[in-house]
Amino acid sequence: MRRRFSKGVIAIIVIVVLLAVAITVGVFKLLHRVPTLAGPGEGCRVTTPKGTRDLDIEQAQVAAVIAAVAARRKLPERAVVIAYATGIQESKLYNLTYGDRDSVGVFQQRPSQGWGKPKQLVDPVYATGKFFSALVKVKNYRKLPLHEAAQRVQRSADGSAYAQHEDDGEILAAAFTGRVPGAVHCWFPPKPSKSPTAVRATAKPASATPPPATERARRRLARALGPGATLDTDSRRRGWLVASWSVAHAQEFGLRRIRYDGRAWTSAKGEDGWRPDAAATAARVEIS
Repeated sequence: MRRRFSKGVIAIIVIVVLLAVAITVGVFKLLHRVPTLAGPGEGCRVTTPKGTRDLDIEQAQVAAVIAAVAARRKLPERAVVIAYATGIQESKLYNLTYGDRDSVGVFQQRPSQGWGKPKQLVDPVYATGKFFSALVKVKNYRKLPLHEAAQRVQRSADGSAYAQHEDDGEILAAAFTGRVPGAVHCWFPPKPSKSPTAVRATAKPASATPPPATERARRRLARALGPGATLDTDSRRRGWLVASWSVAHAQEFGLRRIRYDGRAWTSAKGEDGWRPDAAATAARVEIS
């Protein structure tokens, strides 16, 4: 026996179904709006004619260090590409304090194989220097397929895995070496300011006051680029390398503005990237 529904019952069912769908869609949209309402978060973006890549700030810092160490040694961009592809495969460009067996650092170098002490290998400047020292000993490394050059340095279980990261390495190298101007920008939320009471409670004697963040940033940069390195530039490529390094480290040192070569980046509008600034000179990277 068939049960027939009146038009009124059918109308009620339709209304209930529509309400249920509307509520579901509303909840879905609300849930997906939470990240936007919470703020843009933090990160870095690399943009070159060959493509765009997003990085965490730590990854960008590591990438900037690798490019700086290569510049210090006057190495070609191909060496930087090989280093990036290797670092992406080994650690995703993170400075790891752990790894397979005793492997540590960006390149997962092993103390037991003579790369250095664990404390040294978790220093990206040191680890990168060791990687490049081994790479330049590889005959014709610039002409070898990337995975072969990387494998002769790393001697990993599967050297072919490095090849898959060559495109990423080329994009990052073009940006962080400064060949593509203004290719790196980062963004992060501002640090909450301390209340006057908290500042008074934690204040240190004048003799113990830490140096300005800009001075610490300069010293850190010089450690990667070499003794005597300054924010003055002798070429636009070197200038954009320094500017990219500075942007990648802006959160760490509390930098609010970086100016160079007719452009400026500010932490307040980090996601907007580099904006025109007619007063920014190409003779020096200004950080503040």
